[in-house]
Amino acid sequence: MRMKKFINDPKNLVPELLEGFTLAFPDRIRLRGTNTIVRATPKEPGKVRVVTLGGSGHEPGLSGFVGKGMLDSSVAGEIFAAPGAVKVIEALREACAGGERALLIVLNHAGDVLAGNIAMQAAEREGLKVKMVLTQEDISGEPGDRRGLVGCVAVYKVAGAAAEKGASLDTCLEVAERMERNMRTLAVAVRTATHPATGQPIFEMGDDEMEIGMGQHGEAGTGRMQLKTANETAEIMLEKLLADLGVQPGEELLVMLNGAGATALMELYLIFRRVAQLLEAKKIRLLRSAIGEFITTQEQAGFQMMIARMDPELTELWDAPADAPFFAKL
Repeated sequence: MRMKKFINDPKNLVPELLEGFTLAFPDRIRLRGTNTIVRATPKEPGKVRVVTLGGSGHEPGLSGFVGKGMLDSSVAGEIFAAPGAVKVIEALREACAGGERALLIVLNHAGDVLAGNIAMQAAEREGLKVKMVLTQEDISGEPGDRRGLVGCVAVYKVAGAAAEKGASLDTCLEVAERMERNMRTLAVAVRTATHPATGQPIFEMGDDEMEIGMGQHGEAGTGRMQLKTANETAEIMLEKLLADLGVQPGEELLVMLNGAGATALMELYLIFRRVAQLLEAKKIRLLRSAIGEFITTQEQAGFQMMIARMDPELTELWDAPADAPFFAKL
């Protein structure tokens, strides 16, 4: 099927995207250089800066979470590609100007990790006070080498809230790592996306098929199967997540459902309805929830389900005020 998108010259896609994005939210964000989104009003001196990086084409992720109570800056790459390490280093220098400290949050994808590691090496050589946390909560991968999916948003939220409160860099890192350790994500896809710059499909799938374990960019999952109902899909995914995290009756969970780009809210609420029913039956408390599009893949149809074990401090940080273009808590 021929791609139909409202774009101009594909070579200018990302600069025009970022320009349009910042023009839409001038009171919250601005564009620094060619590809770094920063807070319009910088954080007060002495507070930890929270920085991330990742490819474009997943809007609102990741730059949609720059704002008070969340990220201070987001370094954007080309479509589905990590930004170069040079841009990440520049963002860390800016974040640490005047002796400030920064926390770099990186999703576990090869290009992102490479850029993050090179930037951290440069930061160490230059004496910048930076620490890095890697999000890798996708249970379709092997433990120790799992991809980072929508769980990064929860890490942005709690680490950003801690930083906004004036917590130390070590405390922000501990909070981020605790959130990361206690969350799990699983994705499912039912229809492919196209790369907006080339028009090529990311993967192929039959009309009556779905694949659980699909990665953010269409990487192969753990199993292709016949398309299931909303209830059946919710049951399959939630059982895998609960087992991997080892959730017990009486524990409290945050549940996020992240639409991939072409999945209606109607479908997400049907899935969430069944998740809530299942948790109640298992005597697991549904403490907080977030349903919507946080990290997308163009017109890919499907969603990511994320669960996170919460404690009182993480819950307080999740509930703390935030004012980013696509994540506000007032």
